[in-house]
Amino acid sequence: MLLATLMVSPLSAKPAPPEAARGASPLAQTLCRSLSDAVDAAEPGPVFVASYRPGPDETEVPAPLRTSAFTYDNALAAIALTACGEVDRARRIGDALLAALARDRTFSDGRVRNAYRAGPVGAGPLALPGWWDAKQKLWAEDAYQDGTATGNVAWAALALLNLDAAAPQGGYRAGARRMLAWIDGQASDQREPQGYSGGVDGFDPSQTRLTWKSTEHNLDVHAVAAWLHRLDGKPDVARIAATARGFLDAVYAPDSGVFRLGTNPAGQLQPTTHIALDTQLWPLIGVVDAPESWRRALDFAERNLATRGGFDFNEDRDGLWVEGTAQAALTLRALGRGADAERLLTTLGRQVSPSGFLFATDVERLTTGIAIGPASVEPDFYYFRRPHLGATAWGVLAARGWNPFTGRSVE
Repeated sequence: MLLATLMVSPLSAKPAPPEAARGASPLAQTLCRSLSDAVDAAEPGPVFVASYRPGPDETEVPAPLRTSAFTYDNALAAIALTACGEVDRARRIGDALLAALARDRTFSDGRVRNAYRAGPVGAGPLALPGWWDAKQKLWAEDAYQDGTATGNVAWAALALLNLDAAAPQGGYRAGARRMLAWIDGQASDQREPQGYSGGVDGFDPSQTRLTWKSTEHNLDVHAVAAWLHRLDGKPDVARIAATARGFLDAVYAPDSGVFRLGTNPAGQLQPTTHIALDTQLWPLIGVVDAPESWRRALDFAERNLATRGGFDFNEDRDGLWVEGTAQAALTLRALGRGADAERLLTTLGRQVSPSGFLFATDVERLTTGIAIGPASVEPDFYYFRRPHLGATAWGVLAARGWNPFTGRSVE
């Protein structure tokens, strides 16, 4: 049934016109201008934009993040700039992603890393983030940033597909197809429920394979494969889309109306006692034929994750997750709840930093309950009150009503 659905499901919304930024709301105008300025700050050519800027009480970002341009954040920025009507600027990031695909310092198998060194992309192998550790007197790198998460590869591919719609001669579709091939070849997991595992973590040349499967990652993979199938109709991508969609069906818990985080490394389904906001939202806008019953996940999020005029990352409600609040605003717009979306956009407007970027959170440190990598002994993934590229990009998508999973307006 799913393969047939992929072939015939229409997308009722139309692509946004090139002049998308005209008539945009003040929030959209502010955030679009900030993203454009961030790209323009670098000399001409392909560029990666730093993910974080110093917070209110900081003079600079901590060393492990100072040069970091996370692939996920930059992919979102490219999509958001497309939604702003700034395709030429979006292409500078897209071209950096293509360069990363072609000129990795170690691998040539179609992967992209979780982060790159911020700034212009020069000739030769792309530089990864790092910092001088004065205490140990060595150049240090971060195991997660050097690794490759399946979801980040998929987001890079989504950025390229958004660009392909605006610049079909740019080689972006071929790049997206190569990224999806890496996912299919390196992350395919036949354990039930079948799907795509987390990717790889660690330093070159030997990296650790991540054996857990993420609901969020599989949604991303489905969106990429379904998009490519709509474009080309090839059976290989239909198979990938069907596999990832089957995983989404398997991790949805109908009794509680929530999406589980995924599976643990042993392949067992995660409990429903710990959830994440994005996992509840993305299936509703990332799957063209999403079942009506899945909307209960949004209901659950509104009951259990809402806080401070928006949403937290998880159920402890210890602060506002700005990026997730923007995701919720976009989802509500897509589901026809414009007034509720506007209330969340008002909350976002209060989180614009002096730099023009949105803060990541409204508290000093926001917990997620998630570990960064396999070496973590406890949950250690936090958001801090710093201006954040990813949050800013999601703010644009919410304010402009642009679905990054389809490259189309939701209205």
